[in-house]
Amino acid sequence: MASHGVRGRSGGRPTLEEVAARAGVGRGTVSRVINGSPRVSDATRAAVEAAVAELGYVPNTAARALAANRTDAIALVVPEPETRFFAEPYFSDMLRGVGAELADTEWQLLLIFAGNDRERRRLAEYLAAHRVDGVLLVSVHADDPLPELLSQLQIPAVVSGPRSAAETLTSVDSDNYGGARAAVEHLLARGRTRVAHITGRLDVYGARRRVDGYRDALRAAGHEVDELLIESGDFTEEGGRKAMSALLSRRPGLDAVFAGSDVTAAGARQVLRESGLRIPDDVALVGYDDSAIARHMDPPLTSVRQPIDNMGRAMIDLLLTEISDKRPPGLRRGERRHAVLPTELVIRASS
Repeated sequence: MASHGVRGRSGGRPTLEEVAARAGVGRGTVSRVINGSPRVSDATRAAVEAAVAELGYVPNTAARALAANRTDAIALVVPEPETRFFAEPYFSDMLRGVGAELADTEWQLLLIFAGNDRERRRLAEYLAAHRVDGVLLVSVHADDPLPELLSQLQIPAVVSGPRSAAETLTSVDSDNYGGARAAVEHLLARGRTRVAHITGRLDVYGARRRVDGYRDALRAAGHEVDELLIESGDFTEEGGRKAMSALLSRRPGLDAVFAGSDVTAAGARQVLRESGLRIPDDVALVGYDDSAIARHMDPPLTSVRQPIDNMGRAMIDLLLTEISDKRPPGLRRGERRHAVLPTELVIRASS
């Protein structure tokens, strides 16, 4: 889905005319496509469906259905490729928490991937038809149009990790800043003076907050921030390998690494060992998430524990409240809430 396209030219709900203009067809053709008429070519249908998805156009019939009907279904939407979902423990832990919270209810949980443009277009059409009562959105990037689309469609939604400090949707997050700061303070307390940081994807707000925590921990201890000790990663093992190689080429004397995830730390560990460096004797290593990977690494990995299971549970609680529109005293209708859960540094042999 194009990142520019969920509002009409007027800034409000897109119109049929705007869909027609985007698709390069007449208003009547758009109406026929939306109503399932066979009297349009496959190419025209595809163009109109793409315009509908890009603009977030909602037919009036779907809007009325939202007000009147319930599906008793919730979608857990992951705007990432399936391969990443199954490779990173964060997602399975989140799914476990969500599933546990829904276990004793009548709600159905749908897992939907939206990792490429085709999947996003299909998701937009699915949401526009109001086939779910609410959406949990996990792993949201700063330029992701899906939160805007959900607002446009007036579908209750909760995001795992806000896109920015000004997030407009209800969100649940962990204390990324505090977790990162605790990790770096621990390394400094162990006598490490050249602490590197492999970040997560910096279009993820939580990853940027971890960089802030890293920087502030160094400054508070009287250390200057060496920008050459910071390398961008992407939360993956391969990203950890590439970032570690880049860091060692620039700063071979580094003595500690704070990685943006346990998976990233696993990749960094491989490069450190291939370079003849011992963990923690030569280089201390700290990860993030406290996943099973951390416990099973050699040596076991010091890591910042996120309460991912509890985050999933909190997301469901907030979403069901939004769906039922039961607001706590003093909370105005439509006002968004943001829950931040604490993190904990789990110290093991790698540091």
